[in-house]
Amino acid sequence: MKIYNLFPRLAGPLHQWKPHLERAADMGFDWIFVNPVQKLGRSRSLYSIKDYFQIDPWLLNPRSSAAPETQMREIVSQAESLGLGMIVDLVINHCAYDSALLKQHPEWFVKQGPRIAHPYCMHDGEKVVWRDLAQFDHLNTSDPEGLYQYCRDVVEYLIGLGFKGLRCDAAYQLPSRFWARLIEETKRAHPDTVFLAETLGCSAEQTRETARAGFDFIFNSSKWWDFSSPWLLEQYQLTRDIVPSISFPESHDTARAFAEYQQNIEAIKQRYFFAALFSAGVMIPMGFEFGFQKPLHVVHTTPADWENTSIDLTGYIKQINGIKSRHPVFNEESVTQLIDHSNPQILLMHKTASRKRNEALVILNKDPWNRQNFVSDNLYSLIQSEPPLFDVSPEWPLDYLPTPFQFELTPGMGRVLVTQ
Repeated sequence: MKIYNLFPRLAGPLHQWKPHLERAADMGFDWIFVNPVQKLGRSRSLYSIKDYFQIDPWLLNPRSSAAPETQMREIVSQAESLGLGMIVDLVINHCAYDSALLKQHPEWFVKQGPRIAHPYCMHDGEKVVWRDLAQFDHLNTSDPEGLYQYCRDVVEYLIGLGFKGLRCDAAYQLPSRFWARLIEETKRAHPDTVFLAETLGCSAEQTRETARAGFDFIFNSSKWWDFSSPWLLEQYQLTRDIVPSISFPESHDTARAFAEYQQNIEAIKQRYFFAALFSAGVMIPMGFEFGFQKPLHVVHTTPADWENTSIDLTGYIKQINGIKSRHPVFNEESVTQLIDHSNPQILLMHKTASRKRNEALVILNKDPWNRQNFVSDNLYSLIQSEPPLFDVSPEWPLDYLPTPFQFELTPGMGRVLVTQ
């Protein structure tokens, strides 16, 4: 999966989405992920849903006489005409605190004394409470069947709008048996539906348990890897045989990479190169390709926050996506190992596809500020397949790979060598 996150707050109403869809398709993405589109509560946060069966009015074209659902289906149809499937957030771990559900079905919610509880998280040792949200009680509700059927109806509503994929927000907070039933029943009716589990911030065991419920993809934590520590490959191995994963160099929940890396364009190229080639899936939020620096905000971002920059990575991203599409080893959770190299600033990674005979060597300059020299006495000693190796790197690919092999990598540069 190659996913472009069209962030509604930045994109604006539905009738303004087409140029963003066209740009995503031209870059070689095959899926569009949009954050929640349902009617919002008083806080106006995208993740504070008041009514699950209405499109939020701010997304609609005021000049159109078409029904809200019709307008949504039209934009989904436009995406599909460009070869793009559409994914939408499924937020059923909580709802807006001013939703009518709190009065209609108080038994569906976690209680804190006599009141319905707000969800919270721990951040740097401090408890952060989302007071605009009410937490569903999937674990201990006295009416589990009623709550389940309501969520099942929400899924049917979203699929009825044309969405083919569901990114399940904070999936690990719901029981795996709930997901297993929901996924099985949905796929029985709609076999092509794709379920993505948002599992960031949970333990490795929580991730494994959630993945086993039948999800098609989970998200990994490669964005935070330092290219050296063992934890990323350890995490990868824990879930590789259960479910494929999706990498991202930034997301709508993180700082912008261009700001985080001190406006170093080579660093953000490096991060996309690695994210796209590390795991089966990759995702970026809109604006990454132009080096945007303002963080995306689920309440305050508006189309006026669109940044006019001199940066345009659309061509580079298209090249990387093309490499990913053409070579099976980059479209699965392939067998992946790091190979020691005499230069500690070089990442040398070997990948072997399990479904087809396809190997790859990924060579990456970890240093986005300085050149680094890569030397190998014999590249063919690093693979199991018969020669030749092909250089399919996005920048300055070589027609011939000599033995011994030496290449001076520019800052952050990555090279990709694949077998036939």
